[in-house]
Amino acid sequence: MAQLLRELKPHDAREAAYRARMLELAAVPGDPFSRKHFEPGHFTASSFVRSPDGKSLLLILHAKLHKWLQPGGHVDPEDADIVAAARREVLEEVGLAEADLALAGGGIFDADIHPIPPLKGEPAHEHFDVRFLFDARTAAFKASAEVNGAKWVHLGEIDGVQSDESVLRAVRKLTQTGTL
Repeated sequence: MAQLLRELKPHDAREAAYRARMLELAAVPGDPFSRKHFEPGHFTASSFVRSPDGKSLLLILHAKLHKWLQPGGHVDPEDADIVAAARREVLEEVGLAEADLALAGGGIFDADIHPIPPLKGEPAHEHFDVRFLFDARTAAFKASAEVNGAKWVHLGEIDGVQSDESVLRAVRKLTQTGTL
């Protein structure tokens, strides 16, 4: 994990600070991938899935946050690594299997840290979200019961859906770096 983080070239000062904090978390004792690691938090995995034509991202309507976000979630003990966790989350939330996805860039696309409020008996903590970019080989998907909906959103229209700054930052990164 630390090697993947070191290979990430931060797009801005915010992402550089996130990467530095993630490297610190990766070095702490215990299991920073466990959803029970609350101080300061734990790693999660998510995926920006780009449409076959490269003009849209597949977003899910998050069941708890009621925002349009990228698919993602906790790293499970049976996941081989963080990339496998990101792929599993895409499969679980929108039905795209490994054969439907090509990892773009070969490594981490983006890093984000966001606060999680106290919920379901868990204390407030942070999610250290490691984000990957995948190119979809198909536009066909099926939203699962885990999400309230899913849709392709044109990159130029993402600021018009109820999302959050971290998604908008990733879109800016895509468009400014010529990753399109």
